[in-house]
Amino acid sequence: MLKLENVEKSVKHQGGRLWLLRQVNLVVLEGDFLSVLGPSGSGKTTLLNILGMFDYDWQGGYYFKDQPVHEMKPAQRQAITRNHIGFVFQQYHLLDDLTVAENLDVPLGYRDVPKKERQARVADILDRFRIVGKKDLYPNQLSGGQQQLVAVARAVIARPSLILADEPTGALHSSQGEMIMELLEELNEEGITIIQVTHNEEYAARGNRKLELFDGWIKETAVGA
Repeated sequence: MLKLENVEKSVKHQGGRLWLLRQVNLVVLEGDFLSVLGPSGSGKTTLLNILGMFDYDWQGGYYFKDQPVHEMKPAQRQAITRNHIGFVFQQYHLLDDLTVAENLDVPLGYRDVPKKERQARVADILDRFRIVGKKDLYPNQLSGGQQQLVAVARAVIARPSLILADEPTGALHSSQGEMIMELLEELNEEGITIIQVTHNEEYAARGNRKLELFDGWIKETAVGA
């Protein structure tokens, strides 16, 4: 699905350069569930931002489904992100002035999905995620776990081939975190490729691959190690 070749990222710092990623080489296959671990400041979110094409300021090669992202113009990268990638964030990023159903509709509007099909997809995802009863509520009327459930639903409603999850369980208590992990596993079993950033070793082991970042350098370790 994607390949990074000697990707590096640095920023200006005290008259020199501060390296956030160093010589990152990575291949992610269709259907992988990759967990990325590492201490704060190790480069995890930086890596996710590059994979999600939020960050264009880096060096090296990035191929998404054999397409050279590093050679693309911003509009081309945005089209790939819009059509192929779903995002789940630790802080949910729901729109406070929209209901649950309206939040779910937003990604479909960006993709020019016809209104009737949008309504059908929202109804289907509400039913699948068992949140039909919450459809007219606003985010501030939901618990943290319910908000994250809506965030995951929003990430998959446009049927992406890749989900990038940045600490999706970090703000949740254990039972809510378990619910989200079970949902990610279910989506992965259906063929969606997932890359999650996590501090939780137990949740990291739920994937089929595990990657550790230290000061911007990567090391792949066996799941369960």
